[in-house]
Amino acid sequence: MSEHRRKMPQPQGGGRAAARRAAQQSPGRRAAPSRGVTDDSPSGSYGEETPYGGRAAARRAAQRGGGGRGGSDGGGGRRRGGGDGGQEGPGRGRGRGSQRPAKKRFIDYPRAGKQGLRRWMPSWKLVSGLCVGFLGLLMGLAGLAYAMVAKPEIQAAAKAENNVYFWKDGSQMVATGGEINRQVIDYAQIPEAMRNAVISAENKTFDHDHGIDPMGIARAVFNMAKGGETQGGSTITQQYVKNSRLSQEQTLSRKFEELFITLKVGEQESKKTVMAGYLNVSYYGRGASGLQAAARTYYGKDAKDLNPSECAFLATLLKGASYYDPAGATEVDPVQATAEKNTERAVKRWRWILDEEVKDGRMEQSERDKYKTFPMPDKPKKDAQLGGQIGYLVAMARSNFLSKTDVTREQLDQGGYEIHTTFDKKKVDQLSKAVKKVYDERIDPKKRPDKDTHVQFGGSSVNPKTGAIEAIYGGVDATKHYTSNADPTGAAVGSTFKPFVLAAAMEYGKRDPSKGPDQGEADRTKVSPNSIYNGDDKLKIKKYNGEIWTDEKGKEWLQANDGHESKGDITLREAMRVSANSPYVQLGMDVGTDKVKDVAIAAGLKDDEYMANANVPSFSIGTSSPSATRMAGAYATFAASGQQREPFSVTEVKKRGEVVYRHEVVAKSAFSNVIADNVTDVLKNVVEKGTGTPAKLPGRDVAGKTGTTDDNLSAWFVGYTPQLSTAISMYRLDDDESHKDRKFEKMYGTGGEKTIHGASFPAHIWHDYMADALEGQEKLSFPKPEPIGDKVYGGGAKSAEPTPSPTPTPTPTESETVKPTPTPKDPTPDPSQTTCGAWDMSCQNNNGGNSTGWTDGGTDAGTTDGSTGQTDAGTTTGPTAGGSDGGTSPSPDTGGNGNGNVFGGPAG
Repeated sequence: MSEHRRKMPQPQGGGRAAARRAAQQSPGRRAAPSRGVTDDSPSGSYGEETPYGGRAAARRAAQRGGGGRGGSDGGGGRRRGGGDGGQEGPGRGRGRGSQRPAKKRFIDYPRAGKQGLRRWMPSWKLVSGLCVGFLGLLMGLAGLAYAMVAKPEIQAAAKAENNVYFWKDGSQMVATGGEINRQVIDYAQIPEAMRNAVISAENKTFDHDHGIDPMGIARAVFNMAKGGETQGGSTITQQYVKNSRLSQEQTLSRKFEELFITLKVGEQESKKTVMAGYLNVSYYGRGASGLQAAARTYYGKDAKDLNPSECAFLATLLKGASYYDPAGATEVDPVQATAEKNTERAVKRWRWILDEEVKDGRMEQSERDKYKTFPMPDKPKKDAQLGGQIGYLVAMARSNFLSKTDVTREQLDQGGYEIHTTFDKKKVDQLSKAVKKVYDERIDPKKRPDKDTHVQFGGSSVNPKTGAIEAIYGGVDATKHYTSNADPTGAAVGSTFKPFVLAAAMEYGKRDPSKGPDQGEADRTKVSPNSIYNGDDKLKIKKYNGEIWTDEKGKEWLQANDGHESKGDITLREAMRVSANSPYVQLGMDVGTDKVKDVAIAAGLKDDEYMANANVPSFSIGTSSPSATRMAGAYATFAASGQQREPFSVTEVKKRGEVVYRHEVVAKSAFSNVIADNVTDVLKNVVEKGTGTPAKLPGRDVAGKTGTTDDNLSAWFVGYTPQLSTAISMYRLDDDESHKDRKFEKMYGTGGEKTIHGASFPAHIWHDYMADALEGQEKLSFPKPEPIGDKVYGGGAKSAEPTPSPTPTPTPTESETVKPTPTPKDPTPDPSQTTCGAWDMSCQNNNGGNSTGWTDGGTDAGTTDGSTGQTDAGTTTGPTAGGSDGGTSPSPDTGGNGNGNVFGGPAG
């Protein structure tokens, strides 16, 4: 600044007067800064003198808290200082020179003396301090948690409650399933071989780790990624803690608590205590908790007497008894936990554990070489209170509950659950009584050891309105015959599958031969039950486009009927009544067997290993082998006018008063009510005037279908009223469940009968049971069917009226109003108008003049699908792969033909 514009020093004592004079000066003048303080301009203070009293005034102003805004040192002047934190003094000066220092804070955030983004960016000191503080807090909390958690007590873990099962009416069925079989033993009683097997399989570092093995976890993940056998990622100490706690919920808090307990156990307990505790609380399946219980359960001996091979197997079970017990655990997983698959897994892991022991130096190779044969454990032993049907009921309820929730089998075995089922005690007893009647009166293994041994019946009864399973028959006794016959048994269902073919024909329609395989709805013709199909024996089955169907070897398929009877051109309704095969096999080809399968699944069957190969014609006549429960449920869909409800056996489950599961009934539309009601009307005709007449219930509407497989290997009757759907199966099967390749045996001569059909024993059991089960209930009628579809022709049938069969083909109206008229050869009155008993052969067998008697059209479908190496289908003798309605079986006797009838009554 030029010299003549420099402000001259003010006289002493200027103060306020000086400030006023400065305010009145020209705007171009400004107060000189204090000495030593930099102005906005680097040359602004050069050569300037400090005003009189400036510094002293600034100090005094700072002490008084005034002195001008921004820390001015100019007394009362209006000079602008450079400070940014001062206050405005009495002189209202804004000094830029002397800045008052900011007060220091313990946590400098936002940061003082910083502008913009830097003001909000924490310093490294602050970040470091926070990290150290957080880690310290965590360590403090960890130390507190470590001090507070308690070590597991085996005695407390050993306490278990019963599970209580209840009937439909709320009364108690049985208290079982939670009585844990456990006996604590000392470390000295545990074989060294068992300890070695567990360490090699589960935790190689057990002898020197501190309860946690990070490398073991990494190794387990790596081995799992490779797809090989895995050593457990958790240490033995961790598993001991987890098993002792009993609670298996996968929550973060539980995981942390388990970690602290593990560290405490690893620090404070000896390895012997941990090993003994682990083996004493671990679950080995079959209700056995602890090594001693497992030794007795699987091998019938004390733990101390186990050999190294048996120890290796028991160590295998620790990976998951449900999938490694050779007896299987189908109630947990009916597909993957079968006896065969479990045995395969168990043998593989047993062998691996023994080899690992050699690698770890815990077993000599010479000792390992002694154990080449898998030590197959004993068969499961059943609780006496689970005898009769109770064991089957409990097994079904357990399976239903476990499949619908996250509760594990181990948790359920620990007990404390109240399981309310759908089972009606009265109906269960009635079904068992109906089966026992057949056993007692007709099955005699001593008299016919080669015909009546291994005869099995299965049954299931489902409520169409809810899907509730109200009764099952699983076998003679659950403590003797372990697998339930109400579950899948491998017995093919035969002609009871035909209603799904008819439903598919009405749902999707017959394909147009001139179109491609993937035809739209407009290219198909919906089929009426009055459609005409060729019912000849040994009919050449064609594809939808007219080409002759051949198997993979180029052989034509010739479909046989029962007794090789040719029915000529026949309606689908009549073909169902007499159970002719060729019309329904050809109908399935015209519609598409894939569509038949879709309808069967929509009705309630499952697309799993029990569904047969749908790529062969015989699929339409029942090569599949669903369970009795599934068949009853699928027919219940017809009874409910097309509304499908999943069969279930558990309504509600509680634990200590809290509801942990409740079933919700969900109805799905499988197909229209018009389709379902038409199928029902056709099946009603089967019972009234066809092969199912033994199932008649006087005064009640009954619909049903008989079924028998090739060579009399199985026989079925599945039928329903508006209130109840029931399926009954019969077969002969080697009862030694340890056999892998159990074979069905022919039933020619069983029960003293030349042949067995669905119309014989199964239909009679159905009749007796349903008569009792429905006693006192309202007699409801099925809905009257609406017309559906077009009258199409197939299988070479001519576009003309069908050739009359021995019994006139009834129309839908006739099936509801007309009763069969006895012919002069058969003066026996209509069974529906008589009071003859279910087993009065001379009364019921004559069938009111029906020329087919009680047969169901003969054997319906074989037990194979053409891919198991049996006789090729389609030969001139009739197909066997996929079967036929009597393709290779002797011609059964039929009432009214002069040759006698099924049960040996007088010839019609």
